[in-house]
Amino acid sequence: MPNILAGSPVFVLIHGAFHGGWCWRRVGDLLAAAGARVFAPTMTGLGERAHLLNDKVGIETYFQDVIGLIEAEELTDIVLVGHSFGGAVISGVADRMPERIAQLIYLDAIVPQNGQSALSRMPRETQEVRLRTAQATPGGLTIPLPTETLFDLPPGPERDWVARRITPHPLASYTDPIVLNHPVGNGRPCVYIHCVDPVYPAVVPSYERIKAEGGWTLVHIATGHDAMVTAPEALAEILLSHAPGKS
Repeated sequence: MPNILAGSPVFVLIHGAFHGGWCWRRVGDLLAAAGARVFAPTMTGLGERAHLLNDKVGIETYFQDVIGLIEAEELTDIVLVGHSFGGAVISGVADRMPERIAQLIYLDAIVPQNGQSALSRMPRETQEVRLRTAQATPGGLTIPLPTETLFDLPPGPERDWVARRITPHPLASYTDPIVLNHPVGNGRPCVYIHCVDPVYPAVVPSYERIKAEGGWTLVHIATGHDAMVTAPEALAEILLSHAPGKS
């Protein structure tokens, strides 16, 4: 079924670890003001859905969260965007329903291959810290909040806003191996936006692999890891430039 607003770009924005759909607020407003349709779902067990956390929440839950949205809203020609951990999510969705997707955009994202977990694509030190701290949480279900580093956000109102909104992240979604029946992207054009001021160490292994493999469009943005918070205007412009029909 065609989109209700024919010709309007459709963005589905997937947040990263600890975040929720709320983090896309400013970018979403800018995309909507440019005529796009925008959806920014929150994954199960996070944000306003934190009360749904249980020991069954894993990476497949998140694939179904997004697939369910796409099917319920009858979306096609989607620009599917995944930030950080959300890179694993959009890869799984594209593997299962590529016909609905026009473009994949990985924003400073983790990009696991088939059989890898999101956690396994991070530096060894980061893996050890997240596993160790998760073991100390009730039931060992979540990765505690990174309150000290807070994604390298500078002090100020934006950092305070993120600090108020983030919630512990379900551990299993990080440690579950991702099952892909096709190469990452499943034949859809892929863009990787790398945040370089400062570089976020946890995504460097994924970025370096993508750069070495080739075949992706690489874009740099001069801001930190939470680009949707610190550089919403610049990020919205990049996203719009990769909508269907744009060059």
